Amino acid sequence: MGVKEILSKAKKDKIRIVELHFTDIHGMIKSVTIPVEKLKTALERGVWFDGSSIEGFTRIAESDMYLKPDMDTYAVVPWKTETKTCRFICDIYTPDDKPFKGDPRHILKLAIEKAKKMGYGYFVGPELEFFLFQSNGDKTKPALHDSGAYFDYSPRDLATEIRNQIVFALKEFGLDVEMLHHEVAPGQHEIDFRYGDALKTADNAITLKYVVKSIAHANGLHATFMAKPVFGENGSGMHVHQSLFDLKKKKNAFYDPKDSYFLSKIAKSFIAGQLKHIKAMTAVIAPTVNSYKRLVPGYEAPVYICWATKNRSALIRVPRFFKGQGASARCELRCGDPSSNPYLAFAVMLESGLDGMKNKMVPPKPTEEDVYEFSEKELTHKKIDTLPKSLGGAIHELKRDKVVLDALGEHAGPLYVRAKKKEFLDYSMQVTEWEKEKYFESV
Repeated sequence: MGVKEILSKAKKDKIRIVELHFTDIHGMIKSVTIPVEKLKTALERGVWFDGSSIEGFTRIAESDMYLKPDMDTYAVVPWKTETKTCRFICDIYTPDDKPFKGDPRHILKLAIEKAKKMGYGYFVGPELEFFLFQSNGDKTKPALHDSGAYFDYSPRDLATEIRNQIVFALKEFGLDVEMLHHEVAPGQHEIDFRYGDALKTADNAITLKYVVKSIAHANGLHATFMAKPVFGENGSGMHVHQSLFDLKKKKNAFYDPKDSYFLSKIAKSFIAGQLKHIKAMTAVIAPTVNSYKRLVPGYEAPVYICWATKNRSALIRVPRFFKGQGASARCELRCGDPSSNPYLAFAVMLESGLDGMKNKMVPPKPTEEDVYEFSEKELTHKKIDTLPKSLGGAIHELKRDKVVLDALGEHAGPLYVRAKKKEFLDYSMQVTEWEKEKYFESV
């Protein structure tokens, strides 16, 4: 849609308020609000804001930046009925009318352009898990909203109606929801939407977070995409299904009907590239101190660097698909979590896979056994390595990996490393309740 079409639609929808959304390097949604009377100017010229106030953006001396709404992301916010509101996702520009190099959305666009120059489109399908808690005002002892379990359909799953509300709202934002269900842990849920090109899908992931948190709040609940909010329960992951589309041949570049895994050499090199760079990638796709409380054996989250088909303990899994549906050939990266910035996550995933293709890497043999049952001796014999055990370890790997660091860019890369080093240092200095109970009287 063009400016005239947007303005006409906003008038028809009786819009009074416009929300302009973007993210910082951590994936936090930021928003600037303008009255609808300023929408024409925003679409034609942009909206100025202070970039120095956003982490990972600019210094005080170079703070002026402007937001340029992506007109394809126009959507009416369905729960704001009294004051009709619409939302745009924005790109960030510098005063000289150039895309801001530190904008996570721009970083993903650059990675997509690299794939395009190689003749491929990048398609992804993330599965975002989240928890619902009662809003009791106590962050240290939050109460779970229900006692349901995986795929439960029972009175224990109190969130059935809330998930339905979320789906109806997501449809208003243009998302094609494919499945929603209760997850393994009490209070844990998952909503999956249609597989699509990486930029639109990253926008959809941001939209899903916005919608889930808003609907939860409207129902007196708190939604969190924190990786491991509850000790002793499964954490929340963001499994990402991926494939490349051959732009010239107009077909799935991952599919080979003659291969025993139905995977092309391109797909296997893509997988090999991600396995090679996964330790550094982890700093971006599992980006918080808390992420590494999830990445431990015993709670379904993969920690061993290997790939397979039916084996869900593998880091990268090749899902099955129905006979005659080669377009569904894909690989699933299972170690990321929804606390990540989807723009940066997809960018480093793509760049790592492309590096495998450029260098014609070959992955190791697939591991179809349950890796969690392997002894240390078996892991060593099969040359199966593990992910970093902490954010500090992941940042160490990121600093050594030129491909992943370059994917973040010359502006965002160093700032991201610095911010995460500080986060890990702040965490390392904390004295936890566990430590007090363990050591206060015993030493």
